[in-house]
Amino acid sequence: MITQTWTTVAIAAAAALAARSVLRRGTLRSLGRGATPVVVVVSCLAVVALALTGAGLSGTIGAADSSGSTTGVHHLVTPGPPHGVGESTQPIVGMAATPSGHGYWQVASDGGVFSFGDAAFHGSTGNIHLNRPIVDMAATPDGGGYWLVASDGGIFSFGDAAFHGSTGNIHLNQPIVGMASTQDGQGYWLVASDGGIFSFGDAAFHGSTGNIHLNQPIVGMASTPDGQGYWLVASDGGIFAFGDAAFHGSTGNIHLNQPIVGMATAPGGAGYWLVASDGGVFSFGDAPYEGSMGAVRLTAPVVSVAG
Repeated sequence: MITQTWTTVAIAAAAALAARSVLRRGTLRSLGRGATPVVVVVSCLAVVALALTGAGLSGTIGAADSSGSTTGVHHLVTPGPPHGVGESTQPIVGMAATPSGHGYWQVASDGGVFSFGDAAFHGSTGNIHLNRPIVDMAATPDGGGYWLVASDGGIFSFGDAAFHGSTGNIHLNQPIVGMASTQDGQGYWLVASDGGIFSFGDAAFHGSTGNIHLNQPIVGMASTPDGQGYWLVASDGGIFAFGDAAFHGSTGNIHLNQPIVGMATAPGGAGYWLVASDGGVFSFGDAPYEGSMGAVRLTAPVVSVAG
């Protein structure tokens, strides 16, 4: 059985496939080398890998009002069309899990949102002209909404996700690459590739690497369960811990086959997982290693991880 704590890995497809892909469950052993993995349940803790065809996604879709910003001003936008089978032509760039662990959302670079399991569709930017592409998303604590963030820091709020501000009207030294929400959902952090942190709502600023020379760019972030700290991860697996986020290790001094693309916090906050673009998973602290896609030939790179 899948436990309520899932760690999921999103794999963006390099091109749209003509045939539809239907999500199904299996084991790592069930995949042949020539097969395109669709869903792989690696273990009972559940590291789930998704190979997305880009044009063949199947999910539960709905409709809802939404609000968002590309200019730092909170304004109403019309939700994009429900994305279903055969409608996505843009790569997946981020994902978020539901509180139960029995569902997740995926977001494409055009802001198209795909809902699976018990994840409800609350809206998208799929039919809106964006100044910059979407790069990540975060879900509210109750799973009743989500935020999408663009590379200019524009924020789009859907469902019960409240708009708390954005960097859409600010000149950034480097693009936004990720975001994380606070424990109560009343705030969020945005992180740029230089490690600059932008805090909104009740998200407290605990530090950044904005004035530090980095060997490799920041590619993602994760917050502690109490929201009093966060980690930043660089593409070489270097970890930067702030607030009550403890350092549990990194791959900064390890030769990696492929760069790190994201991280996720272990349930108790005393550990974390890093995921590389080849699906390799690195666990630190009390985050158990339950398997990875590192030994499987992928048709496209992994781009995100959600816990």
